Amino acid sequence: MGRNNGSMSGGAMAANPKMIESNPLIRQVKSSIRGVMAELLSVANPSKNLISLGTGDPAVYPNFFGKGREVFTDAVKATVASTLYDSYPPAFGLPMARRMGRIGGEDGGTGEMFDEPIGREMLKELKVAVAEYLRSLVKGCGYSRGHTVQIRESDVYLTVGATQALQSTLSVLASAGGNILLPRPGFSLYDSACVLAGVECRYYDLLPACRWEADPSQIRDLADSRTLAIVVINPNNPSGAAFSAQHLLQIAEVARDLNIPIIADEVYGGIVFGGGRFIPMASFAHLAPVITIGSLSKRWMVPGWRFGWFAICDLNGTLQEVRKATEILMNINPGPSSVIQAAVPTILLDANVEFHENVLALLESCMETLFVGLEQIDVLECYSRPQGSMFMMVEVDTSRLLGIENDMDFAKELMKEESVLVLPGSIIGLKNWVRLFFGLPTDLLSEACDRMSSFCKRRMVSDAW
Repeated sequence: MGRNNGSMSGGAMAANPKMIESNPLIRQVKSSIRGVMAELLSVANPSKNLISLGTGDPAVYPNFFGKGREVFTDAVKATVASTLYDSYPPAFGLPMARRMGRIGGEDGGTGEMFDEPIGREMLKELKVAVAEYLRSLVKGCGYSRGHTVQIRESDVYLTVGATQALQSTLSVLASAGGNILLPRPGFSLYDSACVLAGVECRYYDLLPACRWEADPSQIRDLADSRTLAIVVINPNNPSGAAFSAQHLLQIAEVARDLNIPIIADEVYGGIVFGGGRFIPMASFAHLAPVITIGSLSKRWMVPGWRFGWFAICDLNGTLQEVRKATEILMNINPGPSSVIQAAVPTILLDANVEFHENVLALLESCMETLFVGLEQIDVLECYSRPQGSMFMMVEVDTSRLLGIENDMDFAKELMKEESVLVLPGSIIGLKNWVRLFFGLPTDLLSEACDRMSSFCKRRMVSDAW
């Protein structure tokens, strides 16, 4: 019987097996967007085709956004075919993806040279990588006010999508008893990441009557000596706001006074229209350190490629310990695919301007179609036209709808009757609102508005009641 000493026979299970516990932090995570979407999809009306306004995936309708993405896929095909990038990439990412460079020439200002075999075939023109891309955005907006914003290769860390970037950022900033200031409504992955990092979430409100800008005094009042950072999402998911330079300056001044960094989620950076402007938060890095999060997912319409980054812009050197912790973490975490990394310089070329301009024009048309359609539905209200991202927030007057007590009821019943998928606002911090995605063909958006209108008319409480 060996070590069992006769106490157990063969492979028999113990009489009273001990229940294995799971991580208590994971059990604290509230409902996720994916979990809620799955629940809603399970009750869809089988007699009607699904129209999804709930999930922000712009690649579902690739033909709608026209030609131009071929340069992205061709770049990946070439790196795969070369077989030169089948090995593990460096922990922080391939240098050619983190910086710009010319084969056999300077790398964009660091004084270093690099000469990779694949470059002689693929990188004959000057390529733009993440560091130079971010520098060009800051320079182009003209709001750095004479302060030189340097974002170097060593400031950039490549990640498996923006999700890993935000998780990594929160992990290295986390400390026992600390708190992070998050926007409300916001993006629920920040809440989950904070819970897993053991950090308290404190929420500042985005005000719909003020084009979704926050009150800086509220942000200041929420903070204390344990506050670790402020999160700013711009262009904003879920509201569609493109924050003004004045508002971003106010937030930077609050961060300066509190001596904390700003986590700038700019996944939708550059996706602005209707008079909106994208101002990178790094433009105000002379006031407070900025950690910028970005990805290829939205602007380049390739969310499934899972390529993201975060960049530390720390002009005053206050994040030295954060850098050290980041390098330790990046040596532990897996990075993005090496073949995607190798294609990044080509993907970020300025020559893709026509593609991006076409996407913005289409998104503005889509936004207008949805916004105008919603204006015809009495119980739904969108306070202002979005000027960025691919979303809008819509308030639901549940008091005027029979059998609808809250935003979750609205989303479930709408799916049951009309197969239109929307995200309940309570999942992202705003009860009795819904978030709508408008990155799909205008004919589908018009049909979605018609279905929502029919649903609301059937459910409308009579004035006589």
